[in-house]
Amino acid sequence: MEKIPNCLICSSDKFIPFIRCKDYTVSQENFELLQCSNCNFVFTNPRPPQSQIGKYYKAEDYISHTETQKGFINKLYHFARIYTIKQKLSLIEKLSPKGNLLDIGCGTGNFLASAKNNGWNITGIETDADARNIAHQKCSTTIFDEEQLDVLESQFNIITMWHVLEHVHELKQRISQLKRLLKPDGSLIIAVPNCASYDAQHYKEFWAAYDVPRHLYHFKPENIEQLFSTYGLEVTSILPMKLDAYYVAMLSEKYKGGNFLSAIWHGFKSNWHAKFHKYTYSSQIYIIKHK
Repeated sequence: MEKIPNCLICSSDKFIPFIRCKDYTVSQENFELLQCSNCNFVFTNPRPPQSQIGKYYKAEDYISHTETQKGFINKLYHFARIYTIKQKLSLIEKLSPKGNLLDIGCGTGNFLASAKNNGWNITGIETDADARNIAHQKCSTTIFDEEQLDVLESQFNIITMWHVLEHVHELKQRISQLKRLLKPDGSLIIAVPNCASYDAQHYKEFWAAYDVPRHLYHFKPENIEQLFSTYGLEVTSILPMKLDAYYVAMLSEKYKGGNFLSAIWHGFKSNWHAKFHKYTYSSQIYIIKHK
């Protein structure tokens, strides 16, 4: 395991214990989450080094890499994905005329393939070799490993990271890359879970979106704003991902031995709470542009 000596947002070296969570997906190991005493950023610490993190993704249930439809929750995920891809396409086309799209962490390529069919020039990045091969077949184009980010010369109208930033080991390097690759009038779209949500507070150590150790960081809106501001980028709007509350609640109930009806109720409560408490949805989309 590697330890992070300083907060990646404010550089403080003062941390306090936040919560201890179990990896229910692969290893069944327990991991500590710490909170920065200065800026309240929460992160997994210690964590597996980048050279060893791959084994924590090797599970049939890890849906973004395997396309599995095994089990009721994964079947629902596939059904909901049809709707969410349409939403994502609608969003990028509101932000930019059709042009160059970079999707980092494209998984098995469903969003990219839909964007290509809709007239976008696509580039995909995926670290997992198996998922990359599936995406290559779906998109009929080469999908690159993340090392390609260092040598890409094109600039992009839209860059998307759908539930990917929380997985990135070299966080500061990645944001520098994003700034370089984004056109001056382009839009960066970051979707991440929100550990300030109602469902995070309710499920505590069973909250599925902590997803240790694959999720290295556990963002709140103020963390995203401060982190990107340091690099000359600003959050221009924050949008909800309402279906995520139900999906996360179903997994969380599974972990704590609950039931489907309880998941639906708490997913609804999470969205209802967020309706009256700004920027507290279970997962949120951040639209980010050059200052």
